[in-house]
Amino acid sequence: MMATVTSKSVIETTEKFSANNYHPLPVVLSQGEGIWVTDVEGNRYMDMLAAYSAVNQGHRHPHIIKAVRDQMERITLTSRAFHNDRMGDFLKLLCETTGYQKALPMNTGAEAVETAIKAARKWGYKNKGVPDEKAEIIVVEGNFHGRTTTIVGFSTEDQYRDGFGPFTPGFVMIPYNDAKALEQAITPNTVGFMVEPIQGEGGVVVPDDGYLGCCSRICREKNVLFMADEIQTGFGRTGRMFACDHENVRPDIVMVGKALGGGVYPVSAILADDEIMRVFNPGDHGSTFGGNPLGSAVGQAALEVLIKEDLCGNSARMGEYFSKALRDIDSPHVETVRGKGLMIGVVIRTKSGPARPFCEELMKGGILAKETHHQVIRFAPPLTITRQEIDQAMETIRKVLK
Repeated sequence: MMATVTSKSVIETTEKFSANNYHPLPVVLSQGEGIWVTDVEGNRYMDMLAAYSAVNQGHRHPHIIKAVRDQMERITLTSRAFHNDRMGDFLKLLCETTGYQKALPMNTGAEAVETAIKAARKWGYKNKGVPDEKAEIIVVEGNFHGRTTTIVGFSTEDQYRDGFGPFTPGFVMIPYNDAKALEQAITPNTVGFMVEPIQGEGGVVVPDDGYLGCCSRICREKNVLFMADEIQTGFGRTGRMFACDHENVRPDIVMVGKALGGGVYPVSAILADDEIMRVFNPGDHGSTFGGNPLGSAVGQAALEVLIKEDLCGNSARMGEYFSKALRDIDSPHVETVRGKGLMIGVVIRTKSGPARPFCEELMKGGILAKETHHQVIRFAPPLTITRQEIDQAMETIRKVLK
């Protein structure tokens, strides 16, 4: 007779054989559909994290699942040693949807960031005339762009850096939400300014209105590439296709990922125009899996769902409704509610303790949310959520925050 699978047994096995690099909530999920997930005991939860915005289209969206199954019956991987019949159509739709001339496909968000760094540096040497090995990229405090050694090297979070040095040079740190600091930090060797339009892991930190526009203007005047990390904020999360769209800013390079994989497969890319992309020549950069037929089929289907179901519009409408409902609680534990669209951060007052216990209580009530930066509960459900589902969630959220 097979042993009964329980959350306790799964967690014990996982902790025995897995490196201790995460501190998840004690729930073991086994099924998902739309905004709902179910654990191994059959308990049902509303997913308010959406895998850090990777499940914008909802769990197992039928159109995306069909695309996966159909492609798996044909061919899944060719490597870029050969052409495949899926990548071209996928990149065409991605470029037409976002308004860029070229896309370079990769797999993970961190790979997209690394690709953007390479593109900016090579553009600086080949186009701007920066002396070899002197290129500088300006980054901001509180950033989160991934976990590679290069990327954590310009993080301001001590834990992300501890024990992983020495780090890659060539990055200049300035405060977030400070356009004057950007202007002062630019030198003749500056090739790019990399920024998250809203800092997700940093605590759903929203800059002042006009900040992105001002930074974009400064970069344009100084011949510096404006590099927007839209990996979490992109594809409707903030109520527009990209968060930069709120200020009508068109970055020189956009990093995308997460929701581009439709919640089933890692797909990422950088977007830019010919002037930047033509710095790459065969052999300069690549990935065995980047642009593979299965990933391309997934990415195309993910975009089709986003467009056909107007998930950007639903995010804007439901985000406004959800944020107002959260503010109307008037909780003694809540310092502020911030965000855009369905990227919402509820900041817990320090005197009320960290956000983690609140997330644990929400879990007991059937709501899965996760703390970030100790004091912030992040609510970022799939963009398919309805007003009725928000009302249902608010019954539990109200009790916990009161």
